[in-house]
Amino acid sequence: MSYPRTALISDLHGNEPALLTAIAHARERGVERYVCLGDVIGYGARPRQALELVMQLCVPGARDPGTGAALLDGLCLLGNHEYALFHSSEDFNPKARAALDWTREELVRAPATKGLPDYFDFLGGLAPMACDEVAMFAHGSPRDPVKEYMLPRDAQNPGKLTANFARMERSVCFVGHSHVPAVYYEDGTLFRPRGSEGPYDLGFAAKKRSIVNVGSVGQPRDGDPRLSYVIFDGRCIEFLRLDYDHAAAAAAIRAEPDLPEFLAERLSAGR
Repeated sequence: MSYPRTALISDLHGNEPALLTAIAHARERGVERYVCLGDVIGYGARPRQALELVMQLCVPGARDPGTGAALLDGLCLLGNHEYALFHSSEDFNPKARAALDWTREELVRAPATKGLPDYFDFLGGLAPMACDEVAMFAHGSPRDPVKEYMLPRDAQNPGKLTANFARMERSVCFVGHSHVPAVYYEDGTLFRPRGSEGPYDLGFAAKKRSIVNVGSVGQPRDGDPRLSYVIFDGRCIEFLRLDYDHAAAAAAIRAEPDLPEFLAERLSAGR
């Protein structure tokens, strides 16, 4: 069976410089399909630009916005920031809530580029979870695809692991949300990549099941300010960490008076 070379991106958070860097790199690596695991918006100062890139890359009939080349059908999922945009952000901290309020106004301020869907129509149609013939995809976890975090300490929590693997519909589930790249195996083994690493065979032949956190393109939180994404070929994964112009992303945040300064500061620290 031929599986498309797939770029798994998550937690873009309106960071246009990081997303453009990731896309350019994936293009050079021969990626054929893009899957976004949610949180296109929130925190960053370029939600419309990030959304428009996703609306071209991560949909049926996708085309590379840089080259116009046809891609295989992509996918974008609902993240907790998209969910909060339509429901409630009461469980957000004050800085995240302020950023979401600003984001909502920014999306209302100007329509999408001609030929693309309305921003709110697109976001409102996102599903919280999906599967293809090999992999399962969720923003948070198999058990709670929108809001549950998978964090490295969970490798020491057999109850949480068991509950999540019980909801697995495939041998691997790709997630984001925590912004911390890692691989969680059903037996409690944890793998933490320290940079660009792989490819690693996920062990399907040995019937090993895993949950893979792809990290964050737009706001890494593992102490490494480089953007994070994963390439999957149907059997092996490769973690990619890339430098990008986080100073430009921070400057764009600082140019918006209603966005908290903290959201700019954290980009250079990867926290």
